[in-house]
Amino acid sequence: MKFSSKIKGAVIFLVILASNSSFGQSKNDTIKPTEVWPDEQGNHIQAHGGGIIKVGSSYYWYGEERRKGLDTNYRYVSCYTSKDLVNWVFKNDIQISRPDSVLVHWVVERPKVYYNKQTKKYVMYMHVDGEVKDPVTGKIASGYAYARVGVETSDKPTGPFKFIHTFRPLGHESRDIGQFIDDDGTPYLVFEDRPFGFRIARLSEDYLTVEKEMSLIPAHMEGGAIVHYKGLYYAIGSALTGWTANPNKYATATSLSGPWSDFKDIAPPETNTYGAQSTMLIKVVGTKQTTVIFMGDIWKPKTQWDSRYLWMPLEIGDGKIWLPKPQPWALNIKTGEARIIADDK
Repeated sequence: MKFSSKIKGAVIFLVILASNSSFGQSKNDTIKPTEVWPDEQGNHIQAHGGGIIKVGSSYYWYGEERRKGLDTNYRYVSCYTSKDLVNWVFKNDIQISRPDSVLVHWVVERPKVYYNKQTKKYVMYMHVDGEVKDPVTGKIASGYAYARVGVETSDKPTGPFKFIHTFRPLGHESRDIGQFIDDDGTPYLVFEDRPFGFRIARLSEDYLTVEKEMSLIPAHMEGGAIVHYKGLYYAIGSALTGWTANPNKYATATSLSGPWSDFKDIAPPETNTYGAQSTMLIKVVGTKQTTVIFMGDIWKPKTQWDSRYLWMPLEIGDGKIWLPKPQPWALNIKTGEARIIADDK
C-alpha cells in the first residue's frame, strides 16, 4: 500500500503523539526529589501541604494551589490523579469560598480528602485560618486567631465540593492538619493544638466531624504524619519554625492511644530534613515488598509557586525511621519495590 507524503507525515505525527501520555510529557518512572515535578502537561505540580488517597486503582493528590494569577477572593485546592504515584494528571482546581465573614486575610492550608465508602462521599478537611474581626467592636485579632478546620463534601473526587461547616475539633484549636487511614480503614485527623501539642482523633461515622480523641502527644510540633507498619505506629512531626525547615522527628507506639516514645531525628539534624517539612507518610503494599514514602514540602515563601517536594522511601522497621538523602529513585507500584537510581551506577 502506498501513502502520500502528507499521509506519511500525519501517521508519524500520530505515532509520536500516542507515545506520550495524555498528549503531554512522556511517561516517567523516576521520582526526582527537590526538582520541578511536571504533570502530564509539563507544568510543575501545585499540590503543596497535600494529602493522597487511593480509591480503586487510582491515587488522588490534593494540595494547596499556589500558581500565579489566582483570583484572590477565593482559595484553591488542586486535584491530581495517578496510577503509579509518579506520573500525575491535573484534574481540577477546587474553589474554596470564604467560610466566615469574620475572617480577615484568610488562608486555606493542608487540605486532606477522605473517601467514605458508606456514604459514597469524598470529604475534604482543611486548615482554615486568618485574622478575626470582632463583629461588635470591629477590632481585629492579629495572627492565626481562627484556628479551625473546614469541611466540604463531593460525590466525585474532582468536585465540585460543597461547604458543610467549620469547627474546632473537640473544642481545641486546630492549625496544621494531617490525615491517617489505618489498615482497617478507620479515618483519623491529626491536628496541631498550640500550646498543648498535636492530637490524633477519630472521625465520626459520616466523616463530617471528630468523635473521639485517641492521643495528645505533648510536643510542640506540626506537619503531623502517621503510618502503621508491622504492628507499630510511627508519628512524624516538624518543629514550629514557620516557613523555615527544621529537623523533623519521630516517635512510636503500639497503639494510637499511646504511650508514645521520645522523639528522635529522622535525618542528620544539621540538614534540617534536607530543607523539607513532613506532610504525609504513604504506605505502598506490593506483591513483594511494602514501601513507606516520606512526603514532604520544600517551601519557598517568596516564590510559593516554585515550592518543591521531597519524596523518598524511608528506611523503617524495628521502631526506627531514617530518611535517606534526596536522590532520584524508582517505584514499582505493583511489587511495592523502591530502587535508588544512584545504586545502579
